[in-house]
Amino acid sequence: MTRPTARVLALLEILQAGGTRTVADLADRLGVDERTVRRYIGHLIDLDVPVRSVRGRYGGYRLAPGYRMPPLMLTDEEALAVLLGLVAGRRAGLVTTSVAAAESAAAKVRRVLPEALGRRLDALLATADFTAPARPVVIPETSVLLMLAEAARDRRPVAVSYTAWKGRRSERTVHPYGIVAHSGRWYVTGADSASGEVRTFRLDRIEDATVLPGSFEVPVGFDPAARVLAGLAGVPYLHEVSLRVQGTVEQVRHRLPPGLATVRELPADPAAEADRTSAEGEGGGWVRVQLRAERLEWVPSVLAWLDLPFVIEYPDALRDHVRALAHRLATCADAVAGPAEGAESARAAAPPPPPPSPAE
Repeated sequence: MTRPTARVLALLEILQAGGTRTVADLADRLGVDERTVRRYIGHLIDLDVPVRSVRGRYGGYRLAPGYRMPPLMLTDEEALAVLLGLVAGRRAGLVTTSVAAAESAAAKVRRVLPEALGRRLDALLATADFTAPARPVVIPETSVLLMLAEAARDRRPVAVSYTAWKGRRSERTVHPYGIVAHSGRWYVTGADSASGEVRTFRLDRIEDATVLPGSFEVPVGFDPAARVLAGLAGVPYLHEVSLRVQGTVEQVRHRLPPGLATVRELPADPAAEADRTSAEGEGGGWVRVQLRAERLEWVPSVLAWLDLPFVIEYPDALRDHVRALAHRLATCADAVAGPAEGAESARAAAPPPPPPSPAE
């Protein structure tokens, strides 16, 4: 919900409290000027809300006698879907508003529900727990998100002010091909005037956006979600890792976290394939996996999770980390110990967790 829309609804709430409100009082409570208040009043009238103008020294605006917003008529399933959607969106870090705004929206929905249904939903929200931890909220400007979504739908170019991850600011024109939510963040992907390539941008790093005249065409078959994941996997890190893995592209992608790596089929070369089969053993085709990491020591645990034969192409330093993990796991497998000592051995063998997913 954009800020002007939120303030129009806030104005309606104030008027529903009853009595006549002066323009000055409404402006002060909404934090806008008097001219804006009159514009908001016009919006309410356009929505068939019976706002009455009261003239005179103590004049202002009031609602027609007896007017109240009609109750929100939702079935049990519809009401549950709305409230759980708000809760789930907030926990996933996808709500593009403050926590207070999300809670306020849920409270407003709850307030206009029938009493019996509201009590049952209150019981669910009070007792429900979640196994997955809540993601930190990275809030982009709601107006920017909605503007870019509309521009992507209508295929209109957008001028943006963007701050890159190293703090470099730039002005550029983007042809937004699609909006994507991933790991608690919102992204826009599309053609970028500055680089002449398809790029991915975090919405919370876009400070300003303006729709421009003109139009563009989206490439046939373009997949915004796949492009965002590929872009995240290609962000520069300290170490570049390349491997050959025995399996299909689908098998490997299914076992790697989205956005972690790029997986490509190896080009068909009968002579090279014969050499690889001789050196690496029988057992089907191979794919190339490339990823980037700030620390190499967590990569062996990812390779172990793949549970597929692999060959390290580079860097050579990764081989030592793979041997070290294998040694720790073998040590734990052969150890005989009491509960406390065994737990300590398991902690010592566990690799460090991977770093958070980067962003362009």
